[in-house]
Amino acid sequence: MSVHEYLIALGGNLPGQDGGADRTLRAALDDIAASGLQVLAVSRFFDTPCFPAGAGPDYVNAAARVAADKTPQEVLEILHRIEDRHGRKRLQRWGMRTLDLDLLAAGDTVLPNAATQTAWRDLPAERQAQDMPDRLILPHPRLQDRAFVLVPLCDVAPDWVHPLTGQTVSQMCAALAPADRAAVRPAQSGPCQ
Repeated sequence: MSVHEYLIALGGNLPGQDGGADRTLRAALDDIAASGLQVLAVSRFFDTPCFPAGAGPDYVNAAARVAADKTPQEVLEILHRIEDRHGRKRLQRWGMRTLDLDLLAAGDTVLPNAATQTAWRDLPAERQAQDMPDRLILPHPRLQDRAFVLVPLCDVAPDWVHPLTGQTVSQMCAALAPADRAAVRPAQSGPCQ
């Protein structure tokens, strides 16, 4: 099997076994590397308002670019195991969590197909919080909507192109409301080196 590049979003807003969210993200990055995924680049850490507003403490977010000779489903399974190891509980969609690892993209792969990805990307806002896909959808259907994903992703993959929209990460980020981008601030805990 050939090596593929993957984009991953990291986030958390509850303390875990390693301490605060920033320490949990650092430990998760160590676990990602130990799991057989080659970490190519890691963004700075960012302090981000909780989404949706009022749902809990603010988040620490980051992004990583990794390489692996694994399928997207295998990478997702690795990420879920790492979340579980760090106490992730899936009690509420978009709820508070110790660790959230989202598989954002696998190169220019579209899963399961263009029509399904587009339908989930175009899902009305009121349904986004309720409906969950029953399979892996790539690129992540909410990628283009979230400053807390795109701002960190600009650190590691600004030129990655969405295979269906044709927009780069930088272009998607620039299209967000300026207030949304400004709300994602470099973390006080420093870079994630």
